[in-house]
Amino acid sequence: MSIYLIRHGQSEFNAAHGPGKPDSMIFDAPLTEKGRQQAQQARAGVADLGILRVVASPLTRAIQTAQIIFGNTVPIQVASGHHEQLIHSCDVGRTPDELQQDFPDLAFDHLQELWWHQGPLNENGIPVEPVSVFQQRAKDFIKHLSQLSDEPVAFVGHGNMFRELIGYGMENCQIHHYSR
Repeated sequence: MSIYLIRHGQSEFNAAHGPGKPDSMIFDAPLTEKGRQQAQQARAGVADLGILRVVASPLTRAIQTAQIIFGNTVPIQVASGHHEQLIHSCDVGRTPDELQQDFPDLAFDHLQELWWHQGPLNENGIPVEPVSVFQQRAKDFIKHLSQLSDEPVAFVGHGNMFRELIGYGMENCQIHHYSR
């Protein structure tokens, strides 16, 4: 079985945020033009991988990346297990109804209304996901990966989640062949 991890393209938050800078308060950040170009360039990297199914995180930047890379060539599903650790405003999700408005060709009715982490708010009003909660979610996701069928699948997701799975940070739109 082939499992591919693909980090989303550059988001508006990625472009605005940096070391020592405060949270730019860009909620569920979409891709920048550079991020769209990165995703278009990644098309060539997946062309010969035989991917039959794509699972995108419900965060806008991951969905946009999946749609640009794969277009209508393979089915795209949305699932919440491999979404980003909620640390910044960009990691706060949107409800299934809100997502459905922007992505009418995808299904969101299986998602919980508030599928992202809920908890105490930080000084910016963000419910930061504790590391222990995030690490347990990553373990649950690894267990999910071990139960997949043999069809080649790509998961379009996020830096912190994929770092937790593979031990290093991926670049925007980098493709990693995951070994169970």
